[in-house]
Amino acid sequence: MTDAAQAFDKALEGPKNARTDTASDWWTAGVAMLSVRFIQGFIYWGGGSRRFIYAPAKLDPHATSWMANKFQTAMPGALFGLDHLMSYMLTHFALLYAGVIVFSAVELVFGAMLMVGLLTRLAALVSMGLSVLLMAMFGWQGATCIDEWTMAACNLAMGATLFLGGGGAYSLDGRLLRSRAALAGQAWFRWFGGALPLPLSLGAYRRLGLAVFAFVAIYNVGTYNYYRGSVISPFHGGPVSPTKHHLTLTKAVVLPGGGVRFHVYLDAGTPEAPVHVMQAALLDAGKKPIVQWDAKALAKTPKSAFANDYPYNKFSPGPFGLRAPVGAAATITLTPPAAAATAGAASASAAPPTPGPAPQAAYLKLTDVDGQAFVAPIGG
Repeated sequence: MTDAAQAFDKALEGPKNARTDTASDWWTAGVAMLSVRFIQGFIYWGGGSRRFIYAPAKLDPHATSWMANKFQTAMPGALFGLDHLMSYMLTHFALLYAGVIVFSAVELVFGAMLMVGLLTRLAALVSMGLSVLLMAMFGWQGATCIDEWTMAACNLAMGATLFLGGGGAYSLDGRLLRSRAALAGQAWFRWFGGALPLPLSLGAYRRLGLAVFAFVAIYNVGTYNYYRGSVISPFHGGPVSPTKHHLTLTKAVVLPGGGVRFHVYLDAGTPEAPVHVMQAALLDAGKKPIVQWDAKALAKTPKSAFANDYPYNKFSPGPFGLRAPVGAAATITLTPPAAAATAGAASASAAPPTPGPAPQAAYLKLTDVDGQAFVAPIGG
């Protein structure tokens, strides 16, 4: 048995060993981090186990709880260009399904490894990667605070601590070292396991620790400032609001007969509630209404009038007009409302036409249930 393994084996006997013994100190630190290691593992194991064991409908593309729906709600506020990747995956089912399965399996497997302390540092490093990804995708969301960011930020710090410290007390890494003493001399085990210090000099370990700290601090504080300010700028609601719905209107075109076709993207708001569009209108150059669709008319829009960009979160007719969850995007065609056509016919039979050209539609306006108005130029 190597000297390192003998020292560790002695340290496993507990606190009767001298505090000055390096292995004893390492074991003591592992005991201190036991709660962190277990809960960090449980959080990720819980995410994977819900999908594979307790709520398998989350992995069923035909179920309302299919993970793609939640994935799509994160798209509007995702960082680092991930919104484009997510959009691509949402339109390529095989890639999307493989991604959901692999991500869930990684959470399940490496979460379990952390709980039992198997290859603790490797599992901690993977958990850090998951935290970074989750913060970049979902970190902007949260109705009362940035809930998704808070959880992922804490998990990133916990993972960093376990990567540097190992957390090898009461672990399978420790059991493996006791049964296979030669592992103490293997660099891969020292880097991936958690039962022994990293194979670095004190100076190199300090530099690594400070580099990891710098990454965690800059990434966490930087994303927080981007999402909410309150660090180097005043508090703000974020570039993408997690509470207030926002519709982006493009490609608005007036159709022969007075209808309109346009593209709409619900690119902000809480995923807990859909948007309800209660009114649509074509406006003239002075932004006065020419044709209007009320909630009743919008609610009768046929499903064939919706060409949704994605097969999950969709725009559709609802009980109060048009409705959609966050992340939905569609090209919608509205035909002239019956009331407008009837009024036009009655006006034509009752009086001669007014001299001068008919007003031309210059803008499209949608109004949601909260009274928010979204306007886009025709042809824009």
